[in-house]
Amino acid sequence: MAENKRPIAVIDSGLGGISVLSHLLVELPNEDFVYFGDNANAPYGSKTTDEVLSLTLDNIKMLEEKYFAKAAVIACNTATGAAAAKCREIYPNMPIIGIEPAIKPAVTLSGKEAPNVLVMATPLTLSQEKFVNLAEKYNPNANLIPLPCPGLSQVIESGGDEKALDEMLTRLFADVESEDIDAVVLGCTHYPLISEHIKKYFPKASIYDGGLGTALQTKRRLSDSGLLISDRKTGSLTIINSAQDPSFEELANKYLKNINI
Repeated sequence: MAENKRPIAVIDSGLGGISVLSHLLVELPNEDFVYFGDNANAPYGSKTTDEVLSLTLDNIKMLEEKYFAKAAVIACNTATGAAAAKCREIYPNMPIIGIEPAIKPAVTLSGKEAPNVLVMATPLTLSQEKFVNLAEKYNPNANLIPLPCPGLSQVIESGGDEKALDEMLTRLFADVESEDIDAVVLGCTHYPLISEHIKKYFPKASIYDGGLGTALQTKRRLSDSGLLISDRKTGSLTIINSAQDPSFEELANKYLKNINI
């Protein structure tokens, strides 16, 4: 198989990366994609950095060997922070694209001189050096409010039951003065899947996530590497998961169909 004809792997702990995949499908409609949800080992946000690193390396190795992936998109903030740098060391000839919380656009595009920016993410993402460095960089220009959201990704993975979702969001936002929030950063790829629910709590705030930026970066990296496909109309999508759960693809397609981008 010609190198540029090989698929792009998109990796997440479960369904969250669907929010990134939706942008990839728009920006790279000619490409083949293999979406892999590591739901047998989810959630990543409550694991150690070393555990997430090991899982991510294993997943990329599997996708390269079994599906001949030409590039890997780590569509998970937690896994990006824990593993992206090491993956690039081990796979120097494979474009490895990660994601990061969209703090920069939230700070610069909110329209206020010193906006109040709520950053929703997993506990591990908020503790990682990558986030700490971002926070230090932009804190002088904004009031960044980190909000750990343990358990939220699991509720989304279960299908987004309306009652359970609203109960959890109400608890998470109980101590947040919603009227004072200018921007909300969705620092986990699961959260854009429920962005409309989150928006209800912050009607005056702008919502930001890193999905589009990751898709555009993937396009640039493939172009720079000579790996873009441009000679066919529509690529294919394969959805797999580590738990061999037959309902996973159905739920993934549901979120893919309903997500607003």
